Amino acid sequence: MIELRKIVKTYGRGEDTLIALNEVSLSFADKGLISIVGPSGCGKSTLLNVIGGLDRYDSGDILVDGVSTKDYGDSDWDSYRNHRIGFIFQSYSLIPHLSVLDNVMMALTLSGDSSSTSKKEKALAMLEKVGLKEKAKKRPSQLSGGQMQRVAIARALINNPDILLCDEPTGALDSKTSIQVMDILKEISKERLVVMVTHNNDIASTYSTRIVEMLDGKIIGEETPTEEVIATPKERKKPKGTSMSFLSALKSSAKNLLTKKGRTIATSIAGSIGLIGIGLVLSLSSGINASVSSMESTTLSGFPITISSSATTFEYLPSSLTESSSREEFISEDIYYADTSRSNINVHINNFSEEFLAYLKNLDPSTYNSLTYSYGVAVNLAYQNGSNYGLVSAGSTNLLAQYGVGNSSALFELPDSKDFILSQYDVLAGSYPSSKEDLVLIVDSKNQLSDTALNALGIPLGETYSSSDFLGKTYKVLSQEDYYQKEGSTYKGRTDYETLYKTASSTSIDAKISAILRIKKSSSSSFLSTGLGYPAALTRHLLDLGQTASISLAQKDSPEVNVLTGTAFDRLSTYEGNMALFGYDSTPSSISIYPKSFEDKATIKAYIDSYNKDRESKDKIIYSDLAESITGVLTNVTNIIAVVLSAIAAISLIVSSVMIAIIIYVSVIERTQEIGIMRALGARKKDITRIFSMEALSIGLVSGLIGVIATYLLDFPVSFIVTVMLGESFSGFLPPQYALLLLLISLILTFLAGIFPALFASKKDPVTALREN
Repeated sequence: MIELRKIVKTYGRGEDTLIALNEVSLSFADKGLISIVGPSGCGKSTLLNVIGGLDRYDSGDILVDGVSTKDYGDSDWDSYRNHRIGFIFQSYSLIPHLSVLDNVMMALTLSGDSSSTSKKEKALAMLEKVGLKEKAKKRPSQLSGGQMQRVAIARALINNPDILLCDEPTGALDSKTSIQVMDILKEISKERLVVMVTHNNDIASTYSTRIVEMLDGKIIGEETPTEEVIATPKERKKPKGTSMSFLSALKSSAKNLLTKKGRTIATSIAGSIGLIGIGLVLSLSSGINASVSSMESTTLSGFPITISSSATTFEYLPSSLTESSSREEFISEDIYYADTSRSNINVHINNFSEEFLAYLKNLDPSTYNSLTYSYGVAVNLAYQNGSNYGLVSAGSTNLLAQYGVGNSSALFELPDSKDFILSQYDVLAGSYPSSKEDLVLIVDSKNQLSDTALNALGIPLGETYSSSDFLGKTYKVLSQEDYYQKEGSTYKGRTDYETLYKTASSTSIDAKISAILRIKKSSSSSFLSTGLGYPAALTRHLLDLGQTASISLAQKDSPEVNVLTGTAFDRLSTYEGNMALFGYDSTPSSISIYPKSFEDKATIKAYIDSYNKDRESKDKIIYSDLAESITGVLTNVTNIIAVVLSAIAAISLIVSSVMIAIIIYVSVIERTQEIGIMRALGARKKDITRIFSMEALSIGLVSGLIGVIATYLLDFPVSFIVTVMLGESFSGFLPPQYALLLLLISLILTFLAGIFPALFASKKDPVTALREN
C-alpha cells in the first residue's frame, strides 16, 4: 500500500544543511502496528510527517498503491491527508474553542460532508466507540489527558483512513492511561495500518507487530515482536478532493469570535464609528434633499415655467482647452490679445410661431392655473403726488423677473387668471379688478411695501398707512401717442410729467387702485412681488393702440433706422424689439405657465419636450424653471457638503480597517497550532484563507449592523437638534439603499483588511505550525 524508496529530506542550506532522512526505504502492510524508535533527533517525526504528506521529501519517491507521488500537487496532498491519513499527536492538538463534537466533525467538514445531521451522527458514533459520547458538548480544556487523546483518536478515525500516524501518542500520559490508549490503537491495527513514533521501547515491544529502529536519518534495524500482518493487495478508489464550504468556514470563524466576545464586540464597535459618521451625513443629506423636494413640490410648485423670446446660456471653457493656454506670459512684443477663454454666451431665440402657439393652446387646462402671455409693449403710468409728478414704468431687470417671478420695478402685469390669484391671495380691502382701469396693490405677509416701491408709485413715505391711503389713487396710463413726442426725425419719451399728466389725450386712460392683496397663510408660494399690478386687459388695450400709433408706423416705414436714436439698429437694439415696445408687434415676449401641482409641472415640461422632439436646435423651445434651478443649486451644495463630510468620516473607516487587519493578524498568531491541525486534517490553503476571511467578514457584518442601527437611533436626537437650530421642522433619515450600501462598504473594507492576514495564515508550514503553542 505505502512504499518509500530512498527518501531524502534535508533542512537548511550550505554548511548548515541537516540531513533528517538519508535514503530511507520502507514498505508497509495494510494492517498492523508499526513502531518507529530511536533517539531524539534521529528523524522519526520527520519520517512520520513525510509519510503523512505534512512535509515534502527532497528526493526519492513514495508510492501509494503503486502510484508515484512525485507529481502530487498541494490539492493531491490535502486530499491524501484527509482521506487516507489520520493523525494522532503527543499534545492531542485539539482546537480549544471548539467542542469535542466539533473537533471530531472538523475532518468530516474538510472532506466535503455537507450534511450537518450526517456529520453529527457519525461523530457521535465515533465518540461512543472511544467511550466519550457523553462528553460531546464539553470543551477540550474540560477533559483529562487520556480523554483528549481519545478525542484525537476519534477525530483521526472519523474519515475511515487507511493509515493512522501517531506521534508519541502516550508521551503526555501516565502509565495507566497509556495502556488504555495503546489498547485502543492495538485494536485499530487489526483493521488498518498504525504507524507510531515512540521513545518507549516497552510499549513498542509489547504492542507492535513490527519495530523499525532509526539513527541519524537511516534505518538501522527491524524486528517483529509479534506476527506481522501480510499486505493483501486490493483495489482502491482515488480519493476525492477536500472542500470546506463557505458556511462551514463561517461557522468556524463565528465560534472562534464567540470565545473572545469582549474583543470581538470592541473591534466591531470601533469599526462602526466611521460608518456611523457616514450614515449620519447621509441621513442629514437625505433629510435636506427631502426638505428641498418638499419645498419644490409645495412652496415652489406655484412658480411658473417661463418661456422667454430669447434664452441665454453660458458655457464655461477651461483655459487648458483654449488657445490662450499656449501663450507665453510677460511677453516683450508689441502685441495684444482678446481673452475668450472664460465663457461663451449663447443666445437662443425661441420661435413663437403660429404652430407653437397653437400647440400650447392644446395644453391640458387641468394641469395649470394660468397660462399668461407677456408682451414687450411699454406700460407707462404718470402719477401725481401733491405738487410732484412722476412716471412709473414696468420693467424686468432683476433675476427673478427674468424667470417670470417678481419684478424689480414696482409695476408689473398680473397673471391672467382671477381664480388662481384669489386662491393664493386674500383681498384685504377693495374689490378685485373688473376692468382694464383697475389696479391692485400687493403687500407682503407683514402688510409691508418697500420704501423704494412707495417712492416709485408716487406714494408719500410715512410710517403707517390705512387702506384709504391707497384705494382710489389714480394713475394716468399713457398711450404711445401721448408718451412719445417727435423731435425732428426721432421720437423721445416725454419727461414733462406734470404737463403730460394734465393734458393727456383721450387715448390715455385713468386707472386707479381698486384692491389691496396679501398672500394667504395657506398659500404654497408667493409668486407675485410687492408693488402695483395691472390686468392683462390693460396690456391688450395698449397693443390695440400700438397698431395705429404714429411712432409704430414711423418705425415700420424705417426698418433699418431706430426712430428713437436716428441710428442704425445694432446688437442691443433691434427693429423687432422696437415694434414690440411700441405695441405694434403682438407676438408674446414671454409665456408663463403656472402649474397646479409639482406633478403637473412635470407633465407640462413633458408636453413642451414632446414639441421639441426631432426638431433642429434652432427650432426648439427652451424653457426655464426657477424652482428647479433653486432646488438644483441647493441639492448640489448639499451633495458637495455630504461628500466632503463623508470623506472626513471615511478616514476613521480606514483607521478601523487597519485595526481589524491587526486583530485578524493577532488571531492568526494565536491560532497557529490550529492552522497546523487543520492542515494535518487535509485543509487546503484556500480553506485556511477562507476561515480567516470569514472571520473578517463576520466582524464587518457586525460593525455594519451596529453602524446602521446606531445611525437610525441617532437620527432622532440629531433631527431634533437641527430643528431647534433652524427653527423649522427637520427630519433626517437613512434610506434603506444607503443602509445596504453602508453594510456593503463595511464588508468590503473588512474583507480587504482580513485578506492579507488570511493569506499569511494559509502559507504557514503545517509542521512548524503544529509545534507552536
